[in-house]
Amino acid sequence: MQTANRLKEVQEYYFSAKLREIRALEKEGKEVLNLGIGSPDLLPPNQVIEQLKMGSDLQGANQYQSYQGLPAFREAIAEFSKRQLNIVLNPEDEILPLMGSKEGIAHISLAYLNKGDQVLIPELGYPTYTSVTKMVEAEPIYYPLNESDDWCPDWKFFDQLDYSKIKLIYLNYPHMPTGARGSQKILAKFVDIAIKHKLLLIHDNPYSFILNDQPLSIFSVEGSKTCALELNSLSKSFNMSGWRVGWLSGASENIKNVLRIKSNLDSGMYQPIQRAAILALQQDERWFEQLNHTYKIRRNCVFRLLDKLNCAYQKGQSGLFVWAQAPMMDVDVLIDDLLVNKHIFITPGHIFGAKGRRYLRVSLCAPAEIFEQAILRL
Repeated sequence: MQTANRLKEVQEYYFSAKLREIRALEKEGKEVLNLGIGSPDLLPPNQVIEQLKMGSDLQGANQYQSYQGLPAFREAIAEFSKRQLNIVLNPEDEILPLMGSKEGIAHISLAYLNKGDQVLIPELGYPTYTSVTKMVEAEPIYYPLNESDDWCPDWKFFDQLDYSKIKLIYLNYPHMPTGARGSQKILAKFVDIAIKHKLLLIHDNPYSFILNDQPLSIFSVEGSKTCALELNSLSKSFNMSGWRVGWLSGASENIKNVLRIKSNLDSGMYQPIQRAAILALQQDERWFEQLNHTYKIRRNCVFRLLDKLNCAYQKGQSGLFVWAQAPMMDVDVLIDDLLVNKHIFITPGHIFGAKGRRYLRVSLCAPAEIFEQAILRL
């Protein structure tokens, strides 16, 4: 049976293949320290876990759910957005719960992109931006980021572009993988470009509350609702990555267009997860203070690990990772040596774009004692 042509453009997700290699080493009796994947090991708040358990016993929990989620969930998202991001969203028609950001990226692409359309993607960025763009037979165009300017976009690149086929732009601040925090000025510049050229702007925003004291939304920029959608997630902020829960926000018309795709591809989010998510979004500032205190301790351990590897890095990074420059031109030499000889897995930077060939990314999603063990192995 012949596969669809789109599979020629898409490879298996890097971490999916790498985890098989790690499992093979573990079957041989090797203890692999996985410092590569951003899957939070910390637990959600206790009451959120209890709500998930209790929710399974509620009448109707086993049934199909609304494609738009529980009204109370959308209201909780709107209240959280107002309190934490100082933006106003109408819970009736400007919020769409999602089973994770990946789902949102796929649904947006199916709703807006045709064969031959072009998509602007940061040259270092989440691989799913590229893979989904290719799946729908659109063309990725990579815009450069200036390392010397804290990975700010090279605005001169945008000035000389032919926008005739460009339809959509991805941006992501705080940025993954570099940890650059971004700024209101950067978001406003993207909004100006999108409005001028009639483009759809997609701000992927899951890291705002991790090691970042100034969380920003694209909707803090005047006029942004006319051209933007924003993806957010409870995966990183509340350690709920395996529960698959997030949301898309934006103007009513854009949300309706994405809902037309979503409603044909799933049958709604599990109700107990939605009820648990409501409690998560109602946590006070102490939750983020405790979370970030833990990540600061871990990040300091990662700095010591990187010093052992003679890597260069910036200390003010946000998000769940530390981005660092390796002491050799091809980081795979170091990555393979660490995995085979030290049984430590770290992510090579090139999976986020060709410019990452000399970089690596270390996840903070491991206890401090695991980082200490990795340091001892070195």
